Amino acid sequence: QVQLVESGGGSVQAGGSLRLSCAASIYITRMVWFRQAPGKEREGVATIYTSGGSPAYADSVKGRFTISRDNTKNTVYLQMSSLKPEDTAMYYCAATTVWFGGNWYDRGRYNYWGQGTQVTVSS
Repeated sequence: QVQLVESGGGSVQAGGSLRLSCAASIYITRMVWFRQAPGKEREGVATIYTSGGSPAYADSVKGRFTISRDNTKNTVYLQMSSLKPEDTAMYYCAATTVWFGGNWYDRGRYNYWGQGTQVTVSS
């Protein structure tokens, strides 16, 4: 019955910004943003733990993306700035209600996934 709904994707020019949102139907322990570009594997982008703790980012987005969460709304945000064409991908929200350590970017750890929101960055 857990549902994740992403929103906020769109088309922007290089250097622009977008803010993605992921609304969960229940409170979750860890939520992560993945992305998948055409012809590439799905990769972890950013993650955040309960109460906004333990944020982590892929090296490719550090300094440009910021993950945050609003626990009152069970919503996680991904603020993306200084976007590059290589950021173009389908962005997915994934979550798990339990966490006992491990790599956050391991896609096998997440049993709940949203449908994705497309981000397209033009040169």
